[in-house]
Amino acid sequence: MRSTTTVRLSPSQRLSRGLKYTAVGPVDVTRGAVGLGVGSLMSSASWVGDRYRNGQLSRRLKADLAAAQESIAAEIAAAQDVVANLPEALEKARKSRRRRRPLLIAGVGVVVLAGGAAAFSIIRRSTQPEPSPLPPSVEVTPKP
Repeated sequence: MRSTTTVRLSPSQRLSRGLKYTAVGPVDVTRGAVGLGVGSLMSSASWVGDRYRNGQLSRRLKADLAAAQESIAAEIAAAQDVVANLPEALEKARKSRRRRRPLLIAGVGVVVLAGGAAAFSIIRRSTQPEPSPLPPSVEVTPKP
C-alpha cells in the first residue's frame, strides 16, 4: 500500500516553478500571478478590516467598506473561475493549434526543398568553368 500526498504550492512558489519549467510554465505562471494578486487583495482587505476594528476609520466609511468587500469577493470569485477554467482553455487552444500544424510543417518542407534545389542549381553552375570566347593560345593539334 502506497500513500501519496499532494503538496500544494503557494502562489509565489507556483510562479517561480512556472518560470522555471517550460512544459507547465504558462499554466503555473498564470495561476501564480493570479494567486499573488488574490493574496494581495485578501491581505489588503484584512488590513482595512483591522484598521476599521481599531477605530481608525470613521463610521461613515462602513458602507464603502462593505461595498469594497463585496467587489473584492466578486473579483476573487471571478479570478477563481478563470483559474479553474484555465486548463480547459489551454487544451482547446492546443487542439485548435494542432489542426494547423500539419499544413505549417508541409509548407515549411516545401520552402526548404525549393531553397535546397535553388542552392544546388546555383552551386552546380558556379563550379562548371565557362568556355572562353577567345581562340586557344596553344595549338590543339599535336605535331608529328
